[in-house]
Amino acid sequence: MQYAPIALFTYNRADHTKQAVESLLKNEEAKYSDLFIFSDGPKNEKAKQGVEENREYIHTVQGFKSVTIIEREKNWGLANSLIAGITEIENKYGRVIVVEDDLILSPYFLKFMNDALEKYENDDRVSTICSFTNPVKEELPETFFLRYFACWGWATWKRSWNLFEQDSRKLLWRLRNTWRVNDFNIDNSYNFYNMLYGQMLGEIDSWAIRYYASSFVNDKLILYPGRSLCAQTGIDGSGTHAGAVNNMKVEMTTTPIYIGENVEVVESKRAYKVYSRFYRSQWNYHTPYNIFKYFVRRVIGIDFWLKKK
Repeated sequence: MQYAPIALFTYNRADHTKQAVESLLKNEEAKYSDLFIFSDGPKNEKAKQGVEENREYIHTVQGFKSVTIIEREKNWGLANSLIAGITEIENKYGRVIVVEDDLILSPYFLKFMNDALEKYENDDRVSTICSFTNPVKEELPETFFLRYFACWGWATWKRSWNLFEQDSRKLLWRLRNTWRVNDFNIDNSYNFYNMLYGQMLGEIDSWAIRYYASSFVNDKLILYPGRSLCAQTGIDGSGTHAGAVNNMKVEMTTTPIYIGENVEVVESKRAYKVYSRFYRSQWNYHTPYNIFKYFVRRVIGIDFWLKKK
């Protein structure tokens, strides 16, 4: 078994970082895994103390095969820090498990990640392994594939990371020109297209929406567990993802997730419908303002054409 290196991205919350590290250490595979901790620099004076406290903690971390700490002198921001860090590790190791500091991981997280990375390493149909399963009410298969990407606790290979297109304008063109926007929005249940559009306009700075779109336009599949292997603590209002999506708190699985030998590598129609129903239940996509934005950007595309280079 080739154990993938873990990239942990942190900022100024030592308590959250500690929770993430301690949850990783409950994984049997932690002692065989190289851990790379990326510590972003403070964006202002107010953040300095938190960054210093976080760095004081990460220098005490042990229990992994090795611990490497990368401290940024300046504030890179999550997107730039993550893109640079993943690229560095992929170029050296060819695979990576990505964790942010506002996650708590299941004791079975690393086993699932490593088993899946090993199983699908040479299957070009699969781009990514995800660990976060939406808190849906319906029962899902033990494992399943979607084209949708969830950014909380995931893993990939260099061959897939090389597909990452940072220019959101190019991704928007490919989606529009192939008439796949509705599918990108999971049967038009959530406006991921609008997020990508906002990235182009500078309204948001998200690596995740660009990675999702990059995988999607290349017709790649993403493996999911039927029960979540991680939980997101930043939803409490203190993290980058705070308030991003309602009702995303999950109870992590208390049992391992087994990767079946005969799982068909196709998008699960059942899971797709379950996710579509889940996102339709979220209020923030169906507000009048978001409906109006979707109409302007998707149907008319006014500011898209005005800002075209």
